[in-house]
Amino acid sequence: MREFVYRPVIRTALGLFRLLGFRFDIRGIDNIPLTGGAVLASNHVSYFDFMFVGLAAHKRRKRLVRFMAKKAVFDHRISGPLMRGMHHIPVDRTAGAAAYRHAVDALQRGELVGVFPESTISRSYVPRPIKGGAARMAIESGAPLIPVVVWGGHRVWTTGRRLRWLRHVDVSIWVDEPLTIAPEETSADVTARLAVRLRELVDKVVAEYPGRDAAGDDWWLPAHVGGGAPTPEVAAEIERQALAAKHITT
Repeated sequence: MREFVYRPVIRTALGLFRLLGFRFDIRGIDNIPLTGGAVLASNHVSYFDFMFVGLAAHKRRKRLVRFMAKKAVFDHRISGPLMRGMHHIPVDRTAGAAAYRHAVDALQRGELVGVFPESTISRSYVPRPIKGGAARMAIESGAPLIPVVVWGGHRVWTTGRRLRWLRHVDVSIWVDEPLTIAPEETSADVTARLAVRLRELVDKVVAEYPGRDAAGDDWWLPAHVGGGAPTPEVAAEIERQALAAKHITT
């Protein structure tokens, strides 16, 4: 498969990272296989997260990730041609089976497939309840299921907040060991373990993250560590109201 779009987009993203002066703490890239399919299941806190997960794979012999993303992104006049050109996978809520089949086929061809199982950015910056698609894809395809945690990009650009042109923001990208899946486990079992592992990894990343903004500007830190982010319960209500304002039902 020729990559006329993906490679230039990567170069552009790397240039953006240099412009912003992101300081990366990337760990565990050896957990991404050099060849063959794998499901990269990540938490989701910012609009940069696709690029961050992709960066970890790019550092693993320049592997590319096919991300599952909302169909609306593919319908956009600017992002749509780019997403299609990079062979990402559109997810239509009314026809989810097609996206699932597309992803499994990609895994069986030896592709890396990126999934954000929370389905949307967490406004509390701790993992939301996750969906079971990542586990089902890993079980059906036989590909490893690899938890990934990204952190820090939300300080620059996240849902409900304007883009902030901050420089020298620390960004953590941690790739965990693949989850071991026993033959008798169901996708629900594996999804539950994935959810626990993502929460554990986020807590570890937050604990090791370099520090808070000056003057106590800690809106980006989770409430359970003393930060100013909304609790998961409050965040869920904010999300419900935001969806209602767009006349979207879930």
